Amino acid sequence: MSARLPLIGVTLDSEPPAPQGTGGYSRFPWYAIRQNYMDIIAACGGLPVALGHDPAMAAAMVARLDGLVVTGGAFDVPPDLYGAPDVHASVQTKPRRTMAEAALVEAAMAKSMPILGICGGMQLLAVLLGGTLVQHIPDTYCAALAHEQPNPRDEAGHDVYIMAGTQLARLVGAGRLPVNSSHHQAVRDAGRGVICARAPDGVVEALELPGYPFCIGVQWHPEFGISAGDRLLFEGLIDAARQAGT
Repeated sequence: MSARLPLIGVTLDSEPPAPQGTGGYSRFPWYAIRQNYMDIIAACGGLPVALGHDPAMAAAMVARLDGLVVTGGAFDVPPDLYGAPDVHASVQTKPRRTMAEAALVEAAMAKSMPILGICGGMQLLAVLLGGTLVQHIPDTYCAALAHEQPNPRDEAGHDVYIMAGTQLARLVGAGRLPVNSSHHQAVRDAGRGVICARAPDGVVEALELPGYPFCIGVQWHPEFGISAGDRLLFEGLIDAARQAGT
């Protein structure tokens, strides 16, 4: 009999109904996720399952899981969650999604469940750890790289430098990785977390929570598998989930 595959919850994006006659996917609200999120989890030995947006069901969902992936999306964490007095004109939010993901992360942390935050998922993780965000990178970093890269997302946009001695460094076995980049916001400070990677322009690219079995956030999208380090990140999550499920 084969060993039980760790069950990895993956958060979904949500989209509004398409107006009649526009040819959109549905005239009713719908969930969405890119196939490569699920594919890389399966390829690394996990069993991915999609999680809907119901904060009241978060604890029940997490009770069935061995690990959690909080995905990215074209939206922002509401600034009021980290005490920002103003809202940048570029900010777009999905409050129902954020409330559901926050409830999932909090329930997972209560169980010391392995968590991987990706792009916006990393930003939410930072906020839940007491950190804050840069609402629009060009307004804070005068010599910023193109963090919304013009080339396709399955290609590298820039490198990141990983801090020696961190869990992330041990996991990927490298001090530098090529990554893709698709974000206009960034972590300003990581609260109880520790910043463990930066871009050459100083923008925060990864954080981790010391003393926690596996709680890592990365600003790039490792599900595209730009480097060997991307797959090692998912393998690390699933290894931790396997241990947690035994």
